[in-house]
Amino acid sequence: MEPVTQIQPPPWMTAPATVAVMAALRAGDETGLVALFVGGCVRDSLLDREAGDIDIATVLAPEIVTERLQAAGLKVVPTGLAHGTVTAVTEGRHFEITTLRVDVDTDGRRATVAFTDDWAADAQRRDFTVNALFADSAGAVFDPVGGLADLKAGRVRFVGIAEQRIREDVLRLLRFFRFYAQFGSPPPDKEAIAACANLADLLPTLSGERVAAEAFKLMAAADPATTMTLMSANGVLAHFLPEAKEIDRLAALVTVEGVVEQSDPLRRLAAGLKVDAAGADAIADRFRLSNADRSRLRELVATDRRVHRDMNTRARQAALYRLGAAGWRDRVLMDWAEEIALGTPQDNALTKAWRELYNLSDEWTPPAFPLQGNDVLSLGVEAGPVVGRHLAAVEEWWIAGGFAAGRDACLNKLRTLTGA
Repeated sequence: MEPVTQIQPPPWMTAPATVAVMAALRAGDETGLVALFVGGCVRDSLLDREAGDIDIATVLAPEIVTERLQAAGLKVVPTGLAHGTVTAVTEGRHFEITTLRVDVDTDGRRATVAFTDDWAADAQRRDFTVNALFADSAGAVFDPVGGLADLKAGRVRFVGIAEQRIREDVLRLLRFFRFYAQFGSPPPDKEAIAACANLADLLPTLSGERVAAEAFKLMAAADPATTMTLMSANGVLAHFLPEAKEIDRLAALVTVEGVVEQSDPLRRLAAGLKVDAAGADAIADRFRLSNADRSRLRELVATDRRVHRDMNTRARQAALYRLGAAGWRDRVLMDWAEEIALGTPQDNALTKAWRELYNLSDEWTPPAFPLQGNDVLSLGVEAGPVVGRHLAAVEEWWIAGGFAAGRDACLNKLRTLTGA
């Protein structure tokens, strides 16, 4: 395998931790291609983007990789020995190192593999050509499957036969759309789109966690709405996220997030949905969301706590108090996007009004409610739900009064309500 081009080694490639790992792998094998960087770190460096995970491919068997890393004093974690993967940890960085492989058998979710020393064979089992690029420590780039030309053209193309790649791992269907959103230029690859449309009904066989991970990565793209529209037009969205019926609102949210320079994948997901609280719970169950994300998703899709740019100061402060700072920002952006999606033309005055609403959480800190449950109990009220009801009633009175009442005034109101 010969290099096809050369890049200036980026900082991650020349960092001491990276150099130490590659030196350990090459120990005793100073000639030949022993280990190469592969996948996203190479692809992103070719695009002058910041690289994320640093993945390394090697001709060495996992046990030899382990021996050489340990001999160099590096920590080794056996993250996937059955698939030839170990992780080197040094200076806080993680390097996933995988022995070259060929697939022996696949079931649509996982593969049985055999190790090889054939770089081209390993490239042939990868998902997309742009992810099958290799590079050495000097910046020489190797391209066994034509990924470099595809990367330059903004073309996301499966390695080999698209349907075969998807049947090997159905998640690749979603990965196609995610990578298209991140790196693609229209029109999408015809063979890839046809394969995705034909095999979309296999998506329900995937675990919720895997689907959720791809969904959030798609939502983190610069323009997820355009890709969601493409998925809908090809019958994929119905098997992936059938609740996504507000793509125009998602597109509008991306726009307003750009204005305030604050994007968020979960908020974007919610913006594209047409569901109530029960629907949000169903998605949370399907995606195995944390309790915190479940609660936030319910709040994001709620329609009974909307805010408006023409709210007066007292109403704004009351809403901010009830929602909290993070919830307030979510709500403002969602309702701003809703206004745009419904067709209200935006001008400088409206943008300024919404930004002022959004910035309220930075400019005004809600006061703390001056009463607690013990204050109710001290008046002779028995412990139980009635304590909370009395506190809530005084709190609503306090909010309605613009948070002006102090502790003594709130206690007097509580005594009036309890008859104490």
